[in-house]
This record gives sequence, C-alpha cells and structure tokens, in this order.
Amino acid sequence: MLGPLDVVQEKGRDTHSLLPSATKKRILLAALLSRAGEVVSTTSLMDEIWDEGRPRKARAALHVYLAQVRNQLAEGDGATIETEGPGYALRLDGAGLDHREFSGLVARARAQREDGDLDGAADGLERALGLWRGPALCGLTDGPMLGVYATCLNEEYVQAVETRLEIDLVRGRHREIVAELIRLVHDYPLRESFHRQLMIAYYRSERQAEALTCFLDLRERLQDELGVEPCRSIQQLHRAVLTADPALDGREWSVAS
Repeated sequence: MLGPLDVVQEKGRDTHSLLPSATKKRILLAALLSRAGEVVSTTSLMDEIWDEGRPRKARAALHVYLAQVRNQLAEGDGATIETEGPGYALRLDGAGLDHREFSGLVARARAQREDGDLDGAADGLERALGLWRGPALCGLTDGPMLGVYATCLNEEYVQAVETRLEIDLVRGRHREIVAELIRLVHDYPLRESFHRQLMIAYYRSERQAEALTCFLDLRERLQDELGVEPCRSIQQLHRAVLTADPALDGREWSVAS
C-alpha cells in the first residue's frame, strides 16, 4: 500500500507477485485492503470501481472480479476474502500489510523518543520510512474511498519525516539535514514545519542570511496563495534569527511548538 499496490508471496529468497493485472481488480483489492478486517459494502465497492459510470450489470461484474481476485489470493498464504452481510471483508490472517508495519514502527519510535532514546527513535523511523516506494496507491486513487485513504497514508508519511527531522535537530545533525530540508520545502511549499526546521538548520550551520530568506520566501508564498501570514511560531523564530537569540541553540527550538 505504501507506493504502487503490490501483493507479494515470499518463498525463501524467491518472491512472486499475486497482483491482478486489470485495473478494476486492483482497485477492488486495494479497497478491501484499505479496510482490512472490516466489511465493505457492495455499493461502496461498485462506487469505487465505476464511480458515476457504473454499467447496468455492475453487480454481476463485481462478483466476477471478486472470484478472480479470490483465486489469485488463494495462491498465497493467509489473505482471504469472505462474504459477510451486505458486503465483503478481506482477512489477512497470517499475511502482512506494510501500512500496519509502518504504523507499528512509528509508534515504537515515538515511544522511544519520549523515553529519551533518540538514536533508537531515529533508527526506527528510518526503518519505517524505508518501507515507502512512492506515493500511496499511486494510480488507484480516483475513487472516494481510496482517495481519502491514500491522502491519510501520505500524511502519516510526512508526519514521520517531520518527527525524524526534529530528532535530528535535537541530536545536533543540522548540517546533515539541510539538503533534505531544501528538497522538502520545494516539494511541500505550504508546509510551515519544514520551513521552520530549515530555518533552524540554516541558523545553526552559520547561515543566518539563508534562514531569513527562507522565512521571506514562505511569507511571500502564503500571502500570494492564501492571503495569510506565517503561523505564530514561525514569526517568533524569525524574530529570534534576526536578533541571533542564544536560545536558538537550545532544544526548545528543535521541536514543534
């Protein structure tokens, strides 16, 4: 789920893809995976596959797709599709799901951070982020269910990146993360947290002028596109950079306000 959809069966060192070739069957499988363990109604599945262009015999076609996807999953271990009440549920049983693995790693890393184990937290977040292969479910997110689900997954990714960068700032790795933050500010131009982190990293790298320029670029973009000013914490940071506030070298400026 953390990238293009794929279903992989592993046997020793060998892997075999069980992913359906047809787009509609991939959408069906992704919709069931997005609600793994829950019943998804037949109506919701048809809406996801066809939206407003639903054919007259959509229900019959859905049943055919379900049978074909069931047969493909039967080649693997653990995942099954069950008919329940008004719809269908995908049971993972012994199968793994990368989203669940990602969420577990992030939760443990955040607990380690709270306990003061910054190195362990950073390592855990690196492992979690390493599961990503691209934007979540890219190419399958036009429908209402998967569109929302992918948006939520991508937001979880960005939050994990933010947390890992905050930890790096606390660990004094400001010089090492400048290049990454420059790219993130470009990719997420309205994400104020990345601008804040880049300003701190610039300042601690003896690049005060670039820290101020970063603020001005953000302010101009926010005013032009949204008609608003940067948030209060960014403005406070800007004033601290202007006055070379010694507190900028302290931990309190490394974490989100």
